[in-house]
Amino acid sequence: MGAVPLFATHRAAITGPARGVTVEIGGIPILLQSNDAAFCRMLGQRYAGFLNPATEPACSFEIDLRSSATPSDEDARVSRRGHFWVLERGDFLAEWDSRSRRGWIRQSPNPYSIDTLLRLVHSLLLAEEGGFLLHAASAVRRGRAFLFSGISGAGKTTISRLAPSDANLLTDEISYVRRAARDYRAFGTPFAGELARPGENLSAPLGALYFLEKGPVNRIEPMARMATARALLRNVLFFAHDRELVQRVFDSALDFVSRVEVARLIFAPDQRVWTLIQ
Repeated sequence: MGAVPLFATHRAAITGPARGVTVEIGGIPILLQSNDAAFCRMLGQRYAGFLNPATEPACSFEIDLRSSATPSDEDARVSRRGHFWVLERGDFLAEWDSRSRRGWIRQSPNPYSIDTLLRLVHSLLLAEEGGFLLHAASAVRRGRAFLFSGISGAGKTTISRLAPSDANLLTDEISYVRRAARDYRAFGTPFAGELARPGENLSAPLGALYFLEKGPVNRIEPMARMATARALLRNVLFFAHDRELVQRVFDSALDFVSRVEVARLIFAPDQRVWTLIQ
C-alpha cells in the first residue's frame, strides 16, 4: 500500500482568506500561508530581510495555529512515507509532499516553531542537491565566505563579535551551504544565535572552513582530509532517518572537503585573529 497523504484532510481545517509571506533563504523561496493576520505580520517582521513576494515559491505551506501546542525543547523527528515527509516535535506537526512541493503545518503561535520547520525543510532541500546546513558562524570578507564551526563554546559567537567592519556576518549560528557549478556558496540566514540578530541576506563563494579551538595565540593548522570530513559531518544539521538522503549528505561532505580549504583555527579572543582570515 502506498503512502497515505494527510494534506487533503488537513486543508479542510484551514478556513477563511489565506494570507502569506514568501521567505527566501539561500535562493529558495518558501510561501507560508495562514488565515491569521497577526501571525502573518509577525512572520513579515521576523523575516523582513528575507522576503521576496515577487518570486514564484519553490514550495508552500499552509499554517494552522493551535494554542494547545506547547513550546518544546525536544529534538525534532523527520520521517518519510513514500514521497511525503512528516516533521514533528511537541509544538508542531507538519507534512510536506516532495512531489507537489506543498505541505501543511499545525503549530503553536510562536516564531520558534516556524524557525525550526524552515530549518528542517531547507535541510531536506539542500540534501537533495548536494548542500547542507552547518552548525557554524559565517561571514563574507573581500568577496569570499568563511565558515567557523565547532561545538558549543568553541568560539562561534566570539569570532562573530570580533569581525572587522569590512566583514558581513551571514550568521553566528547556522550556516547555509549550497553546491554551485564548480564550488560551494554560503548564504545569509535569518536564524539568530547568541548575538540575537539575523544575518545579512547575501552570498559568496566559499573561501575556507575553519574548525575553531581557543588557545593562547592565533594560528591556522592543517587537517587531514578524512579528519575534516568526520568533523564536518559531526556539525551538519540533519534530522531525517532516510538512508538515501543520509548517503547524499555523506557524499556531499567528502566532495566539500575536496574542493574547499578546511583547517583548524586556534585563536585568542582578540580581533587580530581576523588578519589570518582573508
